[in-house]
Amino acid sequence: MVSTSTKITALFIGLAVVLWLGTIQVTDDTIFQGIVLLGVGIILPTAINEYRRQNAGNTE
Repeated sequence: MVSTSTKITALFIGLAVVLWLGTIQVTDDTIFQGIVLLGVGIILPTAINEYRRQNAGNTE
């Protein structure tokens, strides 16, 4: 069984690749392309998973 955390990360990695490919078509700025790829593919799912983990005990 795949954990919810892994599913969230995989979803955002796929979304990051699609958005990254889109930014390649729109701009030649590699820094912006990297920010999109890292921000959506790594930072955003990590923040979501940490938020979920911290609030797992606070279900009232």
